[in-house]
Amino acid sequence: MDLLNAIILGLVQGLTEFLPVSSSAHISIVGQFLGTGDDPGARFTAITQIGTELAVILFFWRDITRIIGQWAKSLAGKAPRNDPDARMGWLIIIGTLPIVILGLLFQDQIETTLRNLWITATMLIVFGILLGIADYVGEKKRRLKNLTYGHGVIFGFAQALALIPGVSRSGGSITAGLFLGYERRAAARYAFLLAIPAVLGSGFYQVYKSVADPCTAGATNCIPEIFGPVETLVATVVAFLVGLVVIAFFMNYISKRSFLPFVIYRIALGGVLFALLGTNVITA
Repeated sequence: MDLLNAIILGLVQGLTEFLPVSSSAHISIVGQFLGTGDDPGARFTAITQIGTELAVILFFWRDITRIIGQWAKSLAGKAPRNDPDARMGWLIIIGTLPIVILGLLFQDQIETTLRNLWITATMLIVFGILLGIADYVGEKKRRLKNLTYGHGVIFGFAQALALIPGVSRSGGSITAGLFLGYERRAAARYAFLLAIPAVLGSGFYQVYKSVADPCTAGATNCIPEIFGPVETLVATVVAFLVGLVVIAFFMNYISKRSFLPFVIYRIALGGVLFALLGTNVITA
């Protein structure tokens, strides 16, 4: 049953990571309806996100290798500092700083208090409404070539809000981009590239912690992990395979359509979650 549950959660992770609906919220909610009967935890979520980020790397492979190459050349003086790809490298670094700093400062709260489902339900609705407003009022004229360092920092802080389950990493960043006037596809592309260092860093840090400081039943000051290494690895592979399909679908979808279906879904899911919590069907 643990392996089956891990596969289901890997599927959920792959389906929801790139959509602006919060994968961590879905992992937490679905976990309560499986045989585990509990939130799979921040560690499991962070490690399975390695799979979805590998899907991003594969999907944007040419862009990523070009950006890294030009950024490295600009450091060595072999490419102009204002080269668009070298500049994008710096924008990704700058935009990553907020989530790294806040993630380290509030690590304990992120892994415990902020995973409370009352908070998750609230964030689903609030940031769903904000996404809808941003999509409606945003000018959608700016492209990534117009991205400034100041805007990169704003994107970065919006991404950092996703440390709270229910916000959504892609949703928070895309919402900020739309408010700043960027095209839907441009905002999503930068959001996905921006997530790579943060998500991989968080995921591999949790892998290191699970090996160096495992939390076992009966231990103090920690919550035992529900899934073992084999189940977590399987979930990560499933997340990678499903995520690769979803990211291709999503980038094509937003080139032609609005975020309204995702807004409606977030608000509806938040409302259902409030009802389930209020009737004690699931626990916070």
